[in-house]
Formats: sequence, structure tokens, C-alpha cells
Amino acid sequence: MAKYMAPRDTFGKALAEIGEYNDKLYVLNADLAAATKTDIFAKRFPDRYLNVGISEQNMVGIAAGLARTGFTAVMSTFACFAPGRCYDQIRQSIAYSNLNVKIMSTHPGLSVGMDGAIHQCLDDIALMRELPNFTVLTPSDEVETRKAVEKAIEHKGPVYVRIGRMECPILFKEQWEYEIGRFYTLKEGKDITFIAHGSMVSRAYEASLKLEEKGVSARVLIASSIKPMDEDAIIMASKETGRIVTAEDHFLSGGLFSSVAETVSKNHPCFLEGVAVEDSFGESGQPEELYEKYGLTVDKILDKAYKLLSL
Repeated sequence: MAKYMAPRDTFGKALAEIGEYNDKLYVLNADLAAATKTDIFAKRFPDRYLNVGISEQNMVGIAAGLARTGFTAVMSTFACFAPGRCYDQIRQSIAYSNLNVKIMSTHPGLSVGMDGAIHQCLDDIALMRELPNFTVLTPSDEVETRKAVEKAIEHKGPVYVRIGRMECPILFKEQWEYEIGRFYTLKEGKDITFIAHGSMVSRAYEASLKLEEKGVSARVLIASSIKPMDEDAIIMASKETGRIVTAEDHFLSGGLFSSVAETVSKNHPCFLEGVAVEDSFGESGQPEELYEKYGLTVDKILDKAYKLLSL
């Protein structure tokens, strides 16, 4: 995991590459093309690109209209604006009608940093996983982001893709096959399982290595898809390790932790803890400083692990 890249950079390139062979792909943006990297698609395919301005609710309606006329519509902005600013329109115009619209949001969580609390969307997964018909994908590096974008566009029906802003280690090899609804094993282990997505995967992996130094075998799973969940991987981890710690740049409630808790409680209960932002808005600051203040750290993951290992 030596090389670092920002998933949003790959996202923009992937859209343009797909646009070369998919003439039904239409991309919309709400005046943030340079930040979301959809400007790459705009320059190459101006006739299939639309900047709606600071009008996210209208963007949803246009995307829905395009989907009804046979296009695959990708709408992109910051996570705080979609789903944040236009949840009602998403619910009524896309989810209810089960339209072929892909919401691909960048800049999620505390990683937004200096933009502050109003731009740090920590509830987008909670909002989107509750909507019927929606698939929710959470890629964790540039390879997975590209493949998730491809699969989301191929998939029939609405998809939400959470795309990271921060540079992160490359976790997957180019020849790896991505499948919606799967978790992927980054590291095997038998004593405890860490499940993470996005920027928290590298922190979970580092925590697992520190545990190895103390003779504790820690499994690391990458949660590539929140809806559908890889229930088989979760149940197996519950049965084989008996202890799970989730890690996410999101509120503790409604996201990965809640999804895993629902799965184990119904199928095979185990000891469970979560590392996430707990019932608090963020604030302005450098991402790493915010991660430290709000407990999205290797040390916090280890604290939760030691608590479970002591039971």
C-alpha cells in the first residue's frame, strides 16, 4: 500500500473512458466540475454534459427526465449537496420510480477538512441505504473507484457511489474483479475482524499489523458495498472470530456499523464495536487533525479491539 492517489481523480477519468463507448451516458454537475473532476468528461463530451449551476434539486429532476428517455444519467456534486440538499427530490423522483440514475458524490465526511461542518456530510450512507431500490457503493481506493463506477453505470436502477476526496493507498490490483454486494479480504485473521471502507481501510490495516506484533490475528475486510451487504462475509467473521470492529468516516448510527449490527443480530450475534463520529457535527480543520479529534484513528481502533479481546 505504498502508492497514494485520490479516488475523485480516478472518478473523473473513468467517466470519460466510459463515455467513449457508451453514447447513452449523460453527466450532470452542480457548478463543482473542477472539484468533482467531471470537467474531464465535459471537455471530451460537451453535448452529453450539463452544468445546472447551484441548483441540486433541479439536477435531480433533469437526471430523472434523462433516465426516462433512455439515457444513463450520472449526477455528481459534494455529498453534503447530494443527497444532503436534495433528499426529497431523490426520494420522490428517482427512488420511488426506480430510475436509472447514478448519484456519484465526492467530498464525504471529515475528509472535507477546512470547509467545515456544513460541508462535512456524515449521514449520506444513512440516508441512501434507507431508500428502496437504491444500491449503495463505498469504494476505498482508485482501482476500486474505477471499477465501482463502471459497475454502477452497467447496473439497472439507481445507485449511490460515495467517492473519497483524500489521497489513499492503492489496495487492489488492476486485474481484480469487482462485484456489487461483496466485501473483500485485505488480510486474514482468526481472533478479531476489522471492517472498514474509504479512508478508514488503511487505518484498520495498520491497527491489524500492530495487533500482530502482540500475537493477535486480525482479519481486515473492505466494505465495498453497503447495500446490498455481504452478509455471508459478516456472518463468517462473526462465527470464526467472534469479535468485529467497524471503522468509517460517517456517523456511528445509520452507516456501516448499523448495517453490520443488523446482520449479526439477526444471524449470529457477536461482540461488536464501531469507530466513527458519535452524534456530533465536525468543524473546520485539516483532515488529519479532525480525524485525531473525532477518534478516527489507529489508536481508537486498537482501543475498541482491546476492549473486545478482554471479554
